[in-house]
Formats: sequence, C-alpha cells, structure tokens
Amino acid sequence: MPRLRVCVLGATGTIGRATVEALVERGHEVVALVRGASPAAGSAVDRAGLFAGAGIRQVDVSDPVSLARDGFADGFAGERFDAVVSCMASRTGAPRDAWAIDCAAHMAALDAAQRAGVGHFVLLSAICVQKPLLAFQHAKLAFEAALIGSGLRYSIVRPTAFFKSLSGQIERVRKGRPFLLFGDGTLTACKPISDRDLANYIADCLIDEGRWNRILPIGGPGQAITPRQQGEALFAMLGRAAKFRSVPVALLDTLAAALGVAGRVVPSLADKAELARIGRYYATESMLVLDPQTGCYDPDATPATGTETLFDYYRAVLQGTATPERGDHAVF
Repeated sequence: MPRLRVCVLGATGTIGRATVEALVERGHEVVALVRGASPAAGSAVDRAGLFAGAGIRQVDVSDPVSLARDGFADGFAGERFDAVVSCMASRTGAPRDAWAIDCAAHMAALDAAQRAGVGHFVLLSAICVQKPLLAFQHAKLAFEAALIGSGLRYSIVRPTAFFKSLSGQIERVRKGRPFLLFGDGTLTACKPISDRDLANYIADCLIDEGRWNRILPIGGPGQAITPRQQGEALFAMLGRAAKFRSVPVALLDTLAAALGVAGRVVPSLADKAELARIGRYYATESMLVLDPQTGCYDPDATPATGTETLFDYYRAVLQGTATPERGDHAVF
C-alpha cells in the first residue's frame, strides 16, 4: 500500500476521529485540521491524545484565507497533500449553519486543495440527500455537484444511519419507560453502520480504484431494521417485556408549522422549525438506497460493509463498555 499524505477535515467528530485512526493504522501520514471554536477540539494536549500518530493544525474552516494559509500552506511550499478526506458537517442542520459548513466551507477547502495540488477528495456526505427536502441536504448536494465538476478525483460516501443516532432511548428503556415510536414503528428502516466500519470504508477509498469518481451509498452488516425492531432488541437484552408508545407524525408537522410562523417574528425560532422538519424527515424516510424508478427504498440495493451491528453496540452500552456521543441531531 502506498504511503499517502492525507489532510482530514472534521477530525474532532466521532467519525472523523475514527477515520484519522484508520488512516494512521494504514501507515499514511495524516494531518488533522480542527476548528478552534469546537468544544470537541479541546486543548492542544487533549487533541494530541485524540489523534495519536497524526499531526494537528487549527484552522477557521469558514475562512478561505485560514484554510489556505493554516491548513494547506505546506502545499504551496512544495510539501503537498495527496488527498483530502472530509468528515466535516454542520452541527445542527439549521439553514445558516448548513450552507456555511456543508457548502461554503467545503467549497473553500476544495479550492485550497486544488491550488495545493491535491489529487483525491473523499467526502463524507449522507444517504438522505437522495430525497432532498431540507436545507442541509441541498447544501450537501450543491457541494457534491461542485466536487464532481471540479475535475479532481473524488469519492462521495453516503452512509446510512449511525449508531449514535439510534442510541437515544437506551437509558429510557433501561429505566423502565416505553420505547417511543413514530406511527407503528415500521414506517422506516436502515442499515446502521458503526464509526469504525465507516472509517475503514472511507480510508480504503484512497486505494480502491472501484471507489474512485463514484457516489457510494453504504450501510452496516445484516438486514435492514425498523425502529420497532430496535426497541424489541433493547427490551430483550434487558430481559423485559417490550413496551411501546406511539407518537403521531402529525405532532411534528404541527410543531414545525407553529415554529415556522413564530420564526417570522422571532428569528431564532426559524432554526427550531427546521430542526422539527429534520425530525419529521427521519421519522418518515428510510435511510436506504432509493429506487428512482419506483420511488421506494430498497434494502437489497443498499450495499453493506463491516462486522459491527447496532445490536452489538446496544449490548456494549448496556454493559458499560461503550458510551454514546449523540451530538446535535438527537430526536429523543
């Protein structure tokens, strides 16, 4: 395997950290670009602990000058990067944040990468952009299109659901409360993928020619699972009878509509309206490959990778050997 010099954006997130580790394990020279304002970034000493074996540079990803000067400066001096891997994403999905990070910051990174002579850009996107109804999906698609049209070799990875996104009710169930479902809990399904398995998939995009210049939907191992199956598995692991409570999807519609009206008077509520719309989207749309001919989600057409299942993760959390880091996209 060739030893590449790789720049990683979004390195302080759970997937970014796992990706840095996977790249280092493969023998690549890795430089993690971190946002100074990120709570996850911590001090220089803390970051060094997070990114063992990798270099660290602090940049302002929203500032093209900082990206070029502080992130890609070596490229202009002749010590260029071979590849950029971006796990960077807006933290909430709110429109302003989404367009600033998912699109504008990535555009600046792409420009800096091209100027620095980078040969390959690997982008962590999302499978939900197949059916774009939300600001962050349109922002991601805008950058995907720019990357594809840039002439740079690209790999666009669109994963399904993450373990951390499906872990919010573990404590609720442990405390004896019912598992919350939208509708009957079978409206959606997904093939969840672990941070480690996704990181390995992303890292191998650099050397697997079959993943070059392609959009790559990817899920974890096993069959697609519904929210009801997730709840049933949790109760079974705890040796308890399953208890569910149904939440009507219409409740999210009402909440989003009310916040949207209020947001015209109080701007901060407009972002909350978008978060309600995001919640509604994930409550009603499967995170699987969408068949453009039928308009239906197809679990059999959704590729899978890795060895870790969501239920393995649930067991680890219940046993205390794993701790969920849920971030800003939690619904429950």
